[in-house]
Amino acid sequence: MPPTRAQTRARTGPGVLDALSLLSAVADELVVRSVRDTHDAWADRFGGYPGRTITSAVYGGMSLGLRAASAGLDKVAGTGVGPRLEDGPRGRFVSSAVNGLIGDRLVEERPRMAISMAVRAHGADVPLDRDGLADAFPEATGRVVVFLHGLCENESYWNRWRERTGTTYGEMLTGEGWTPVFLRANTGLGLRANGVALSALMQRLVEEWPVPVTRITLVGHSMGGLIVRAAGAVASPVEKPWTDLVSDVVTLGTPHLGAPIARGIGHGSRGLGKLPETAPFGRILDWRSVGVHDLVAGLAEDVPPLPHARYRLVAATVTADKRHPVGHVVGDFLVRVPSAYGRDRHGQQLFPGATVLHLGRTDHFGLLNHPEVHRALRDWLA
Repeated sequence: MPPTRAQTRARTGPGVLDALSLLSAVADELVVRSVRDTHDAWADRFGGYPGRTITSAVYGGMSLGLRAASAGLDKVAGTGVGPRLEDGPRGRFVSSAVNGLIGDRLVEERPRMAISMAVRAHGADVPLDRDGLADAFPEATGRVVVFLHGLCENESYWNRWRERTGTTYGEMLTGEGWTPVFLRANTGLGLRANGVALSALMQRLVEEWPVPVTRITLVGHSMGGLIVRAAGAVASPVEKPWTDLVSDVVTLGTPHLGAPIARGIGHGSRGLGKLPETAPFGRILDWRSVGVHDLVAGLAEDVPPLPHARYRLVAATVTADKRHPVGHVVGDFLVRVPSAYGRDRHGQQLFPGATVLHLGRTDHFGLLNHPEVHRALRDWLA
C-alpha cells in the first residue's frame, strides 16, 4: 500500500542531523562567543593579559570548527538521510521546544525545522481537504472542539496525567458528541502571525469538514489561548466565517495580561547588557523568540472577544486559596490569577461576564488534564 500524504510528510520532515546542525551553530554563537567575549571583557577591565593572540586563535579555531560542522551536517541533512524527529515522542518534544524558543529564526534560517500550523492525528499532519479529514476523523460530528497547546508544547501534552485521571479532555468530549481536533503550532512566532495562520486553518477546516459544522469550541492552554483570541480578531471577511460557529472559548492558564516570567527575562537581558562583562549572557537571553517576547504583555483590549461567544477562563494557584500570599504572587508558577482572568489592577476586564474557575494546589501544566476541568467542560459544553 502506498504511503499516505501525512506519512510522506513525516518522513521528509526535519531529521536528527538538522537538530545536530542547529546545535553546532548554537554552540558557536552562544557558548564559544559568549565565553570569549566575557573573557576579553574581564581582561580589559584589568589591563589585558599576555598571550591574548594565542587565546583569540583558540576561540577562533573552535568557532570555525563548529560553523564548519554545522554547515556540513546541514548539507547532509538536506539529502534526507537519518532518522526523522517526527519518528518518536522525544524528537517531537525537541522540535516543539526549539520552535518555541527560536521558531521565528528557524522560519528565516532553517525552514526545514520550522513547524507549520497544522491539524494533527496519529503523530502526523492531516491534509486540510475533505478526503484527508475524513480519513483522520472517520466518525466526525458537526460539533468540533479545537485544542491548541502552549509555548514549547505540542499536541501530545494534552495526554499528560492520563494515568491519574483515566482519560483526557478529548476522549471525554468524544463521549459527549464532540469531535476533538488537536493542532500544533510554531509557538516561537508572534501571536498575531499565529492568529492569522489559525484563522486561515479554521476557515479551511470548516469548509472541508466531512459533515456540516454546527458548533465550534476553542480550548487553549497558556499561549494557545492568546493565539485563539488573535485568530478571532483577524477572521477573513468571507460569506460564512468560521467565527460565526464559535459558541465557547476556554482558556487554561492563559496570560491574557502577560506573564511575570517573560517580563523577568526581558529585565534580566537589559540588566546584563549594561556591563561588557555580563553582556554576553544578556545576548543569550535575547535569543528568545518573538513568541516569548509577546508573553510579556499578552493581548490587551485591542483584541476584543467574539461578541457572541461564551468565555470560560481557568486559573490555577499552587496554594489552595488564591488569596494566599504565595498563590497571589506566583499563581501557577508561570501565570497569576488576574492575568488568567484578564482583570487588571484598575478593575478593567477584558471579558465582561465571563465564567471563571479557580483550581487550587495545582500548577501550570496540571491544567492540561485536571478532574475539575473535566467536570466544567462537560457542564459548559452540554
